[in-house]
Amino acid sequence: MNIFTEFKEGMSISWGAIRANKMRSILTTLGIVIGILTVTLMGTAIEGLNSAFLSSISFIGADVLYVHRYNWMAHSHEEWMKMQKRWPITLAQGAMLEKSLTLARAVTPSADAQLPIKFNNRRSDSVRIVGTTEGFLVTSGIGISQGRFMSPTEIEGGRPVCVLGTDVSSNLFQHGSALGNKVRIGNSSFEVVGVLEKQGSFLGQMSLDNQAIIPLKQFIASFQSNPDFTIQVKVKQLEQLDDAREELRVAMRKIRRLAPNDPDDFAINQQDQFVEMFHKVAGTIAAVGLFITGLSLFVGGIGIMNIMFVSVAERTREIGIRKAIGAKRRTIMMQFLIEAATICLLGGLIGLALAWPITFIIQKFLPATLSMTVMGIAIAVSLVTGVLSGFFPAWRAACMNPVDALRNE
Repeated sequence: MNIFTEFKEGMSISWGAIRANKMRSILTTLGIVIGILTVTLMGTAIEGLNSAFLSSISFIGADVLYVHRYNWMAHSHEEWMKMQKRWPITLAQGAMLEKSLTLARAVTPSADAQLPIKFNNRRSDSVRIVGTTEGFLVTSGIGISQGRFMSPTEIEGGRPVCVLGTDVSSNLFQHGSALGNKVRIGNSSFEVVGVLEKQGSFLGQMSLDNQAIIPLKQFIASFQSNPDFTIQVKVKQLEQLDDAREELRVAMRKIRRLAPNDPDDFAINQQDQFVEMFHKVAGTIAAVGLFITGLSLFVGGIGIMNIMFVSVAERTREIGIRKAIGAKRRTIMMQFLIEAATICLLGGLIGLALAWPITFIIQKFLPATLSMTVMGIAIAVSLVTGVLSGFFPAWRAACMNPVDALRNE
């Protein structure tokens, strides 16, 4: 008898045993159902959060470096106070930096403030007003959905023009066109020349569409005479990011006249900082989730092991007869392993069936994605749990002496 025939026969016997003890089989699978349901929901939540996070930080740009006085990832109060004492990044330093870099595609200074924008009797509050230059389109990677971006002439002359985010445009002009209209930002009037493409939100909190872009000279003249600048540096090639970062660091140290032993009094921020932070948090969440799901699967596995021991004890005479007529150890062992794996697989499939509608409910509150990868992992975990839980009962059945087994009443 070959392996395939033994497997087929084992499947038939195992399925018959499961059908003969329906209630026991249902109760046995309950622990696995709960375990697989937990595994699946945890996987969908983590995968959904990961996808949503990477999507929300895409606006930062993987190939863009941000030179600023503050480090994005500074956590302690002591670090924050040290950065407060640093000299601000100036516009002149940005101009010198642009001339110094060879690996940069574009270098763009920008400054921002939060102000209300008004049009007639309508108003948008806490709008992020960004003062910048024409290179902002390159470094930010944003697009224009209506109208145009500010022209070099308008930027150089500091003309009172602006480009609105989609949220601001829809709030102020609702279903009408914003182009050509004049809005009030603070106490100044600006002509709308364009509307940005929709970008979404950052980490589900800060809307990237609640902003307005104006010429940097106009920003300095109207809102902040000495702003804290951020210099955005877009690298020519992503493969050169590390080299470009080092070139940028050396150039900034020279521009800010730092001695060789002086620490950097500026920060070079990039997208990877957020990704690294998220992976640490997600890793902690995953570890806690795996511990909880591991406990539930362990309990379910113990339950299956006990039931399989009971099943072996009930079918001792059957095992003796099969061994007496020539059944090998591996045949008996395979029979009970298949039975345990089948019970767990059924539990896994039921768990997946329950997870599917629950995922849709979770999606209303949190990002969640039930992918084929998560489903495959859930099925694999259920099968492995079945094999591990059924191994010792199957081994006990396989090692039985046929004479002793046949004496069993």
